Amino acid sequence: MCSPSLAVIFTQVRNCRLVSLLDLTLEKEYVRDKITDYLNNLIHIGVAGFRLDASKHMWPGDIQVIIRRLDNLNTQWFPNGSRPFIFQEVIDLGGDGISVSEYFGTGRITEFKYGAKLGTVIRKWKGEKMAYLKNWGQGWGFMPTDRAIVFVDNHDNQRGHGAGGDSILTFFESRLYKMAMGFMLAHPYGFTRVMSSYSWDTNDWIGPPSYSNGSIKAVTLNEDTTCGNGWVCEHRWRQIKNMVIFRNVANGQALTNWWDNGENQVAFGRGSAAFIVFNNDNWDMDVTLNTGLPAGTYCDVISGQKKESYCTGKQIIVSSTGSAQFKISSSAEDPFIAIHVNAKL
Repeated sequence: MCSPSLAVIFTQVRNCRLVSLLDLTLEKEYVRDKITDYLNNLIHIGVAGFRLDASKHMWPGDIQVIIRRLDNLNTQWFPNGSRPFIFQEVIDLGGDGISVSEYFGTGRITEFKYGAKLGTVIRKWKGEKMAYLKNWGQGWGFMPTDRAIVFVDNHDNQRGHGAGGDSILTFFESRLYKMAMGFMLAHPYGFTRVMSSYSWDTNDWIGPPSYSNGSIKAVTLNEDTTCGNGWVCEHRWRQIKNMVIFRNVANGQALTNWWDNGENQVAFGRGSAAFIVFNNDNWDMDVTLNTGLPAGTYCDVISGQKKESYCTGKQIIVSSTGSAQFKISSSAEDPFIAIHVNAKL
């Protein structure tokens, strides 16, 4: 039995319906104009960018024509000449006739291999170790860093839908999830996306927390700034929120001072701006490492955070040579430490 040619696969994927969804004829000028007008109207009221769902099922050339016709962002909120941020959902785990590289010219692309492989490493499945993350990124077969949108999980694969499989980490496994999020936000590869969810039980197709009349429940805030009423709000977790700050502080700084024990204890810095240490082994960690940071006392933004002149969590002392001692218990709920120059006491 002959296999279909790539040309046939491309046509079927991009010209035919995706499940029961109607297919728009994007090659027609009328359709292009209607879509362009709609997106430009959103830009004029302040929208900064767009996620293109199921881009794999659209011809790259058709997408490019529409994107090129978009207006610059509204100067009421954005600098003059700013362009909309575009990223495209393209599931490419390898072995498929359609490659993410076909969409490089339009915008960023979802790197679905990222969360699947990072989840496998953090879980220590298939003999994977965090020490192997030394060449994380393109060294693992990912797309170029300036094209990639990366994420630990998304709204589909956190429910077992779409790409990634069982290795995908979610808020249901919060200890491992926080480590994976910490690594992603500390590492310079890709443009990161943080998930913010609501909870569900056995029905993974269920909508957001709602009352019996169908109205959606309010997002309530707990004293520790996490959410209640069925809302998970991972972006509000102290560890994740503070790692977003870490990433902003380290922006533009290269990965430096990599260290590992050959197993699942690793550390690395971001120039002279930030440093992070993980202990994903089954034994305690006690090491002295070169951080690359200026001398001083720093607040660990994972166990706590800086408040004026004091720290609510652990304090890390960096010596005049840039070295510091790190102790992390293998049983800690958050077995990693992160410091940066803005958390210096």
